[in-house]
Amino acid sequence: MNPLPAFAAPGSKHELEEGETFTPRFGPDGLITALAVDADSGAVLMLAHMNAESLARTLATGEVWYWSRSRAELWHKGATSGQIQTLVEMRVDCDQDALLLRVRVGGDGGCCHTGRRDCFYRGVVYEAGSGTVTLVSRPS
Repeated sequence: MNPLPAFAAPGSKHELEEGETFTPRFGPDGLITALAVDADSGAVLMLAHMNAESLARTLATGEVWYWSRSRAELWHKGATSGQIQTLVEMRVDCDQDALLLRVRVGGDGGCCHTGRRDCFYRGVVYEAGSGTVTLVSRPS
């Protein structure tokens, strides 16, 4: 594996928004939000989080690593399922506190632990008359 990159502390607002230095802004919990999308179709696949180590491993290996908040450990996406996410492109938002990962998924192409292609398989429906909120299955 390549050496893991280190990240400099974020600079001024201007440097964050207009500069050429990648200085990810991790939250107080040490995490940054990462949205994974299919590199070819642009379909949203999943939303997860990265810490500095998982971000560095992703850049060094070209395969996506996350931080599992539920298990409190590094998570090499697809290591057990075969659904390895190969990084095609990484983008950072304007203030460097969120990442967009364009990926290609190995194995059966799924991303969700439920066996679905993506994690966003339900729509939230609000019924104004009754004030109820329900979930409705949507095709991936």
